[in-house]
Amino acid sequence: MPACPRVRELAALGGYFALDEGPVGQEWRPVAELIQSADLITARVADVAERLGIEDRRVAASILFQGLAARFVSPPAGLLVLHDVAGGFDPSRVHWRPVPHGPLPLRLQEWPFLPVRGDGADRLHQEVVAGFLEPLADTVGRVVSIAPAILWGNAASALAGSIQALTRHRPQRTAAALALGRELLTMGHLRGQGTFAEQPFYLRRNCCLYYRVPGGGTCGDCVLGHRSARGRNT
Repeated sequence: MPACPRVRELAALGGYFALDEGPVGQEWRPVAELIQSADLITARVADVAERLGIEDRRVAASILFQGLAARFVSPPAGLLVLHDVAGGFDPSRVHWRPVPHGPLPLRLQEWPFLPVRGDGADRLHQEVVAGFLEPLADTVGRVVSIAPAILWGNAASALAGSIQALTRHRPQRTAAALALGRELLTMGHLRGQGTFAEQPFYLRRNCCLYYRVPGGGTCGDCVLGHRSARGRNT
């Protein structure tokens, strides 16, 4: 089944936006199963820890959560910003399959595109933050003892990364993308987790722990890196 033009357009923005459309075979599993299963999340945390060569499961859980958050938020955010449509992106309808590395493959049998009338940010919050990220955060918290603030800082950072990608690839939609991002950062668990700015594009309020990975350093939006820079300039 050939992908529709909107789905092809999303894929051109990068792997985190890409989404397959078509029949769901045995190799595809519902995302609802992934985000609610302690066993599956435990296995994926262990896989991240092994690949990064770290023993601290909090670091692995943090990095896993941020990658999944980026994967779940990017396609619907892209559709909303580029075409003012939403709907149908639901954990029971979206399927995934395991891969050794890279963005998690996602597939829908079909993706209904419904015009957004009213508050698109509220729609995206209900669809992705409440639908995907809240149960995922609950499961990660059951598997690993990690501060919820780290996970929600990661979710906000993942959102910011998606918004930045949209502004880079579709500069004519920059105002719409930033308006969506800023409004989402006033809602629920995302409230107060970071700030959109000029340079850097986004600054988070806490750290994802990536600096604890051997050779990892700090991310471009990390509060630790920018605190250090301010210290050197005073």
